[in-house]
Amino acid sequence: MTAETGVTYTRNFPVTWDELHRHARALAWRLVELGPWEKIVAVTRGGLVPAAIVARELDVRLIDTVCIASYDDREQGRVTVLKPVAGDGTGVLIVDDLVDTGVTARKVREMLPKAHFATIYAKPAGRPMVDTFVTEVSQDTWILFPWDIEPQFAPPIASVRRR
Repeated sequence: MTAETGVTYTRNFPVTWDELHRHARALAWRLVELGPWEKIVAVTRGGLVPAAIVARELDVRLIDTVCIASYDDREQGRVTVLKPVAGDGTGVLIVDDLVDTGVTARKVREMLPKAHFATIYAKPAGRPMVDTFVTEVSQDTWILFPWDIEPQFAPPIASVRRR
């Protein structure tokens, strides 16, 4: 459960490397006509991989990071800016993997109010904070990104429900 929304995660949504790559390219397709972009700012850590893919697809070579810590395991807590980024966001494309509650996105928007914020996945509570996204998932879904998981046995859904 997050302190911010009181949501308990009841579903898992595993994402493979192939799916992440495909969704990042889909994000780039939505962004290509909105540029050109002077630079991309990746929100670390989750935005690093999508930002690299989007930068390649949009032919943007200048990439910076804004480093924010807001999660501890599955709990979203206090937002700590570890590394800010300069400017007001003019000509900047912010890329993140996910907007969940919108707490992190709100902090980044405060730093770069004129930037365009794009993310692959959006949950209802955070969706108003982003300009462009690919897939909306329910607020009670925990997205398992490929860098956070490893292959293992998963019991059939029906057997889990019987427990």
